[in-house]
Amino acid sequence: MTNDRKILRDLAVQYREIAHTDQNLRNKELHIAVNDLHMIRPIILMDEIPWHELNGQGELTLQCEDPFLQEIERSMRQTLYRFRHFQVDMVVPEALRVTKVIHTSGIGIDIKEETLAKDHNNRIVSHRFFDQMEDESCLEQIHKEVITYDKEESERRYHLVQDLVGDIVPVKLIGDQWCFDTLWDDVARLRGVGNLLEDLIERPEYMHAIAQKLTDVFLDKVRQYEELNLFEGCQDLLHSTAAYTDQLPGKDCDGVHFKAKDVWGRGAAQVFVSASPAMREEFDIPYMARAMEPFGLVYYGCCEPLHNQIDNLAKIPHLRKITVTPWAKYELAAEQIGKRYVYSAKANPANVAMSNFNEDVIRAELKRITDACYKYNCNFELVLKDISTVSYHPENLERWAKIAQEYIRNI
Repeated sequence: MTNDRKILRDLAVQYREIAHTDQNLRNKELHIAVNDLHMIRPIILMDEIPWHELNGQGELTLQCEDPFLQEIERSMRQTLYRFRHFQVDMVVPEALRVTKVIHTSGIGIDIKEETLAKDHNNRIVSHRFFDQMEDESCLEQIHKEVITYDKEESERRYHLVQDLVGDIVPVKLIGDQWCFDTLWDDVARLRGVGNLLEDLIERPEYMHAIAQKLTDVFLDKVRQYEELNLFEGCQDLLHSTAAYTDQLPGKDCDGVHFKAKDVWGRGAAQVFVSASPAMREEFDIPYMARAMEPFGLVYYGCCEPLHNQIDNLAKIPHLRKITVTPWAKYELAAEQIGKRYVYSAKANPANVAMSNFNEDVIRAELKRITDACYKYNCNFELVLKDISTVSYHPENLERWAKIAQEYIRNI
């Protein structure tokens, strides 16, 4: 533990220095302006990094012995690595965060799958899911989760970190930044994509029954999170996108019992990339609208193109941000989104995945995105995420960040 203490304290000094830079404070203001629909300039973020490919110089090597303290160490080392190599418009929270320990009973039915990995150091693998809900009788297996908060263990972890580094950097015990409802992606994992898509046509009543049941489970989880004070209102990231806003009470976090109305919610239905807008309107939007009603602001979408479905999404209450993937039509999305919502533009991670990095391709993509957004006066952010590999060329991320910063900040 003595060695762990020295390791964490050395990292905490470096962490404190970057958290208190003027640029860090300005970046937070830029995030807020985008999310509150009065953009100063678009922001650039990078997330979902293939960390296992980036440690050639040993900057990410963990040295602590205690397993929990390794997680604190990992978080600081990754933050420092980002700052040194591809900080773009990242915001470093002032305090180190210790997340409350939360347990769940599950919903009574488990995912069964086979996976296939090309690189066993990479957590991104191929999945084959087996149908666990072949007929209506399986609905009886699904029950509401029982959420429990392990206060004793949470406070033990908090006081441990506080005692080690609290005199250098503030330490906060925070709630869960979970607020996701990915109903149909969950069904895809429980049933397999093919079975799901077939039954949207062949057994629509059954699929509605599944959606109804899982939406009830989700809303009961929200209820329990509120009762147990497990939501975290001081959100900084929302699935790789900016979360800072002045329109939720998260800027005043100390001692607050957060409710769903105080935080961002997020929804997505990626499997509907293979279905029509009418299918999304019938099978996803009504349930998503129910699930997102309790939240203060809502971000919708992940990897599915939504450029032709903005009017459908507008039926989701409190909608503020919409994803626009590399497979969407950028200009059509910008025309439909306009000033109504945040246009969360996702750059194509395939452009940094190969050893033959092509700067012209990067610039051409940035031009398509920015031309569309400025034409329709969008408030937008540029996010590079889902980076499953850089083919062990970490310099690709640094080069992408440099190009993106030069382009976005000079247009």
